[in-house]
Amino acid sequence: MEILSQSEIIFLIFIMIITAIPAGFAAGLFGIGGGLITVPILFYIFSTSGIEPNYVMHLAVGTSFGIIIPTSIVSVMTHHQHKAVDFNIVKGYGIFVASGVILGTILASSLKTKPLILFFTIVVYILSFYLLFLKEKEENLNVKMSLPARVIAGMVSGFISAPMGIGGAVMNVPILKFFGYPINKAIGSAAAIGFVIALFGAGGFLISGWYLNVKIPLSIGFLNIPAFLIFFPITAFMARLGAKASHRINKKKMTKYFGLFLVFIGTRFLYEYFSL
Repeated sequence: MEILSQSEIIFLIFIMIITAIPAGFAAGLFGIGGGLITVPILFYIFSTSGIEPNYVMHLAVGTSFGIIIPTSIVSVMTHHQHKAVDFNIVKGYGIFVASGVILGTILASSLKTKPLILFFTIVVYILSFYLLFLKEKEENLNVKMSLPARVIAGMVSGFISAPMGIGGAVMNVPILKFFGYPINKAIGSAAAIGFVIALFGAGGFLISGWYLNVKIPLSIGFLNIPAFLIFFPITAFMARLGAKASHRINKKKMTKYFGLFLVFIGTRFLYEYFSL
């Protein structure tokens, strides 16, 4: 690992702090974990810190999951105060999501950084165009999610979320809306499901890092301790503000803005892929 100068360390810490603010706010606002913001930044920070190239993306994803755990707790508590969390769907759906996360973590641990970046990029582009061209329905459907639907949707969202280091709400909010949940309850419930994803994802990357016997300074498995300690107090605080704002804001416009943000993230990672 390269020895960074004091000014470089201060700059990287500054980048983390600045990034944590929108990541936490977006986590509460959209019910996401914030991984779509933190993973690219952590990837950049770890790349410039001299981390073993083959494990840069793994460390970014694993650390992101660790950060999502306390952030999602605060987000869920705030949404719950507005009666916007359905814990029944979390229990009946979350077990299949967790199973998908375990399978996705096994996949991620077997991949090197370059294919993991390509996987991340493709999924981000798909999600961005879905959000940009999503047609909102004014009426709510009757909430009914059958067992086969829970199994398939849960496994897929968990499997895709694991290699990306995200809480899965970008997929689970549209899924819950499709099955009849109003947008506020879809966001709140997706935040709770995101906690399940982060818990199993963080555990999976901790274990896989230990199993692969990686030696990354100041890290446990694929969880970087300094980044976690810098990010989570800020993201947790901002998640509470974002969750409160979500019950007052026009989310139709915000959905489109978030879709554009995903296009930017996907393009940035596509550039990284071809640069390796």
